[in-house]
Amino acid sequence: MQIEFDASVFDTIGVETSQGSEMTELPSLLITDDDRAFRETLSGVLEPLGLRTLLAENGLEALEIVRSETVHVVLLDMHMPRLSGLETMRMVKQLKAILPCILMSARLDEMIIKQARLARAFSILSKPITRRQITAAVSQALERTYNWHLGDGPGTAFHDSMVS
Repeated sequence: MQIEFDASVFDTIGVETSQGSEMTELPSLLITDDDRAFRETLSGVLEPLGLRTLLAENGLEALEIVRSETVHVVLLDMHMPRLSGLETMRMVKQLKAILPCILMSARLDEMIIKQARLARAFSILSKPITRRQITAAVSQALERTYNWHLGDGPGTAFHDSMVS
């Protein structure tokens, strides 16, 4: 299994309140996969960690959500109808270059990995994915990009079982 992280982007974001103090917003994760059960399973794994999840069944839906919602991390399945995960990631990066994108595929090969690196994927994961792998990838993306930390509060423990 291949997990790679791009540590080249660091940023801290926050929301100014009317009193002028900074309040951190709830991290939003966009899960894009044409398998509804997989999307919902990932949502069920990640929401208890304090993430707001948004779900898209294809790349076009994902692009519309990125344009209209606040999104902090994008999870993309490689093989989807309409637009592949890689095509979607390239378009997302045109809209929001700093947005970390994690590409997932059950059929990873050297060409996909090379293309994902060129498209500036934050991470590349091979399916099936364990809870530990997906949590680590999302956590790294939030920490390195926004200086947010997952897993410090109650209800964040997880078992290293497969997500399917």
